[in-house]
Amino acid sequence: MSAKITHSHLQRLVYVYVRQSTVTQLERNRESTARQYNLVERARALGWAADQIRTIDEDQGVSGSGSVQRKGFQLVASEVALGHVGLLLAIEVSRLARNNADWYRLLDFCGLTDTLIGDEDGLYHPGLYNDRLLLGLKGTMSEAELHVIRARLTGGIRNKAARGELRRSLPVGFVWGERPGEVLLDPDEAVRQAIRSVFAKFDETGSVHQVWLWLRSEKLLFPYRPHMRAELRWIEPTYHSIHHVLESPVYAGAYRYGCKRQERYVDEAGQLRTRTRHLAPSEWQVLIRDHHIGYIDWETYQMNRSRIAKNLRPTANEAGGAIREGSALLQGLATCGKCGRKLRVAYQGRNSAPVYYCAGTILVDGHGSWCMRIGGVHVDRAVVDAFLQVIEPAGIDAALAAEAEIQNSREEAIAQYTLQLERAQYEAERAERRYCSVEPENRLVARTLELEWEQQLRQVAAVKADLEERRRQHPRTISEEQRCTLRALGTDLRSVWSAATTSDRERKELLNLLLEEVCIAVQRSASTAHLTLRWRGGTITELDMHARSSRIPALRTDEETIEVIRRLAPHYRDALIAGILNRQGRKTVRGERFTASSINRLRHYWKLPHFEGKTVEREGGSALHHRW
Repeated sequence: MSAKITHSHLQRLVYVYVRQSTVTQLERNRESTARQYNLVERARALGWAADQIRTIDEDQGVSGSGSVQRKGFQLVASEVALGHVGLLLAIEVSRLARNNADWYRLLDFCGLTDTLIGDEDGLYHPGLYNDRLLLGLKGTMSEAELHVIRARLTGGIRNKAARGELRRSLPVGFVWGERPGEVLLDPDEAVRQAIRSVFAKFDETGSVHQVWLWLRSEKLLFPYRPHMRAELRWIEPTYHSIHHVLESPVYAGAYRYGCKRQERYVDEAGQLRTRTRHLAPSEWQVLIRDHHIGYIDWETYQMNRSRIAKNLRPTANEAGGAIREGSALLQGLATCGKCGRKLRVAYQGRNSAPVYYCAGTILVDGHGSWCMRIGGVHVDRAVVDAFLQVIEPAGIDAALAAEAEIQNSREEAIAQYTLQLERAQYEAERAERRYCSVEPENRLVARTLELEWEQQLRQVAAVKADLEERRRQHPRTISEEQRCTLRALGTDLRSVWSAATTSDRERKELLNLLLEEVCIAVQRSASTAHLTLRWRGGTITELDMHARSSRIPALRTDEETIEVIRRLAPHYRDALIAGILNRQGRKTVRGERFTASSINRLRHYWKLPHFEGKTVEREGGSALHHRW
């Protein structure tokens, strides 16, 4: 027994602290874990009874760097501070703490409560100068060792990532090849077709949400792989999975590394926490373009990111975000001809007619009035007329392009359903082979495999029925009648524009394809508005139109009623005046009965005198007036 162990130490408990830094160490470094648990035998050899020994292993798989909360270490520190511990055992001091903040706090507790610390090299008393000096040196070396190990690992990782050879989880649609840094397209044709359909549909709609809705409406499944070693699964598409495909540069053939950063901060409770912050592309550590074959090129990727950014909810005075469902066709396009701000949209009246207005005066002068305000119905009509005149020569070409687009869209949906059927048939054949390979006597396994086979056969039948139904509803070829209708509509685009089947959202998308800005300058004195249409490409078109006043005539109480109130106000209360007017059959300007509140508002508006005496009611409804 060591001379440092006293009778006081033996009367208290022994805490054996067991910890491995990661789950991988728990799985592979089992010998180290066994050595730590064997410290219990060393505590017995030093003189402690078995019932005095406590093993603390709650921090298994948790780092001791101080960035993660350790419940086991907190328990040890609190027990030491309370004086319940005579000896604290660990295989080495790095198991107790890898940072000096936790380590020196524990040393202070042990020195104050006369607690020993032991490792494989011996026993130490933190209250003694030489032992504390040695323990402090060990703690410093442990922290430095963690820094060196981390520097070696991160240095090697960064060096390999700089060459584009670091193998990390790839997004769905890609697999690692055999050569260093080789990234290949997924060999599964169904996966490649699903990814390509996302990019093709986004190129058509320009909205992540619309792509997701299209996949859901077509009842198409989407591939999903949670991590690199997981098996590929087909699930219902989610918005975030579609957004990830369109935002990831890997699909543009680029290799990236270091797009996230770990930051340490102190929370409200004073605890040290770690959070992950996503970095801008300009701050990525590694970005290698043309690293592998992608589904799109880099220019298309940049354009897609710009379109997605424009769909976000805009801040003040910025262009309107994603196209909405409202009837205001110039949403996001209209600007104020006076101050240049983007016009806002409001809807008023029973028919929810659009109104464009600029709040520039409110933002600058604070007078509570708009910079400009104009009804949107006539403005939209003027812009649409100019738009249809511009695109009318291309009507036939648009009809032929629509015919090809319809044909391609139908073939794309049918092709994905065909691939789903092939995948379901493969799973059914695989289940059949598993069932046939089992021994007939092993009925416990055979029954389970038979149920799985039947389930896969039902899945095949369901997919086949969906495919036949889709082929019946949407034939692969357009009929001659439909083709003639499309070409006839190409010569009458105005009918297509005003058709009930054309939504306001589709009209806005068409306008946004050609128009970049519509500047509206209103001249109230002349009741005119000057429109400046700036087309994509730089062409300018100017229009003048009559601007009808959007003000509603003010409602006014008739003069006779006001005169009656003027005579009664000095002598009677508001409630009594309202009763007199109601008995006379008079109505408010809105056709309602008078009340004390309505009389009060009229008196204040017309600055009429108010009653200051006491009214005594007589029988028969007459009143006597007494002055105070």
